[in-house]
Amino acid sequence: MNDETRALIEANKRRYEELKAAGQDHAPSALPPPTERWSVMLPPGPLHREIIPGGWYWTVKVLAGEALRISLPEGPSAVAMIAWNAADTSERLNYADTVKVQWTAALGKGRVIFSDMGKVMFSIVEDTTGVHDALMGGSTPASNRARYGAGPLRNTRDNFILAAGKLGLDRRDIPPCITFFAPVRTNQAGDFVWQEEKRQQGDFVDLRAEMDVLVALSNCPHPLDPNPAYDPKPVEVVRFQAPAPAADDLCRTATQEAVRGFDNLAR
Repeated sequence: MNDETRALIEANKRRYEELKAAGQDHAPSALPPPTERWSVMLPPGPLHREIIPGGWYWTVKVLAGEALRISLPEGPSAVAMIAWNAADTSERLNYADTVKVQWTAALGKGRVIFSDMGKVMFSIVEDTTGVHDALMGGSTPASNRARYGAGPLRNTRDNFILAAGKLGLDRRDIPPCITFFAPVRTNQAGDFVWQEEKRQQGDFVDLRAEMDVLVALSNCPHPLDPNPAYDPKPVEVVRFQAPAPAADDLCRTATQEAVRGFDNLAR
């Protein structure tokens, strides 16, 4: 690496840190700790309850103000999600913007999930783990073969193709996914590492829809899951009416970027 390239890298790094500091200027000093398992009861009268068997998928329409609780009642699983604006499916979940706009790949309680139009699709209002993957994506036929060998094992990519078709959409409409309960982190060398101890039976995440959305969920092992056996546990999903957000709702006020995302949504 020559001196000119090294200087350019250092200048870009300084500029990134300046922008990050400005973006986080109004962020809380620390987001709240993860929700305690079994601690937050659902409101009475859930709108729908679904069990997604290991390896399978599910689609659902969620209206603004409703929420999804995705939980692990029987043990570890990874749940990949994609979503579209129900009124205009050309607008879809964008995990890259979700990460870069909020200056973090660590999604958890108090963070939001953005669309590719700069609008907030979901608020993460409760979360017991804080370990959700917005970097790697879901499993494919190739990743399954590499991990488990030949065999008719379901994968997230094919599940999303089926889910899109069920919703009247096509392969080209499938965005990259976010995977909940996938404890992926990066180490100092920039390598992806898996932290299995970060997820347990009883974990859940609550996602409050901020617009009417079409959602597809896939319950397949994450590509980095070191378990040599293909053994995803059933996942429970409950759709319920979320409490109305307060004026100081954390997800709506935590960062300037979230405020702008909600302003875009309001317009």
